[in-house]
Amino acid sequence: MEKVKRSPAKTRDRLLKTAVEVFATEGIAGATTREIARIAGVNEITLFRHFQSKEQLLKAVVHYITALQAEALDNQDEWTQDLRLDLLHYGQIYSNHLEEHEALVRMFIGEAKRHPEEALRVTQEALIPLRDKLIAYLRNGVTKGIVSSDVDLALAIDSFTGMLLSGMLRHHISPIPRGYSQEQYLEGCVDLFVRGISPLAVNSDSLKNHLI
Repeated sequence: MEKVKRSPAKTRDRLLKTAVEVFATEGIAGATTREIARIAGVNEITLFRHFQSKEQLLKAVVHYITALQAEALDNQDEWTQDLRLDLLHYGQIYSNHLEEHEALVRMFIGEAKRHPEEALRVTQEALIPLRDKLIAYLRNGVTKGIVSSDVDLALAIDSFTGMLLSGMLRHHISPIPRGYSQEQYLEGCVDLFVRGISPLAVNSDSLKNHLI
C-alpha cells in the first residue's frame, strides 16, 4: 500500500529512476518488479499500471536514459551544420550520459550473453531510433557535401559511439594517467572521426592508393 499519494507522472518517474538503480545493481535477471516497486514506495500493481511487463519497464529505462540525446537529435535544424561542432556537442551529451549511468552500462556489457532474448530485443529496439537519427544527420551531411558519399554511415556511427564508450570504460578501469583529459579525449575522437568521413580525407586516400 502506498504511503504517499503522488501524481501518475511523478510515480512513473520515480519507478523509472528506481528501476535504473535496481537493474544496475541486480542485473536484468536479478531485478524483480516486486523489489523495484518496494524501493519506489508503491505496490507492484501500480508498477504494472505504468509498465505492462518487466521487459516494457526495461525498454522504458533505456528510453529514459537516452531522452536528452534523442531531444538533441530531434532538433537537428537548430544545429550549426558544422560537422565538428555538432558532433562535439552530441559527443558531450553522449559521454555525460555514459558517465551518469556508468553502472547500468557496465551491467548491460557484463550480462550481454546472459540476457533473456526478449530483454535484448526490447533494448535494441529502444536504441535503434537514436542510431538512425545520427545516421540521418550524416546522410544530410552527404547531401551538403561535408561527408563523403563513400562512407558506410551505419558503420561510421557505430565506430564513433564505440570510441566514446571505450573511453568512458577505460577512464573508470584504469586510474593510470595517460597524458590527456577526458575532454581532450572527446575532442580527439571527434577530430579523428570528422577527418575520416570528410570528402577530402577519402579523396586523399584514393589518390595515395592510385599512386601506389
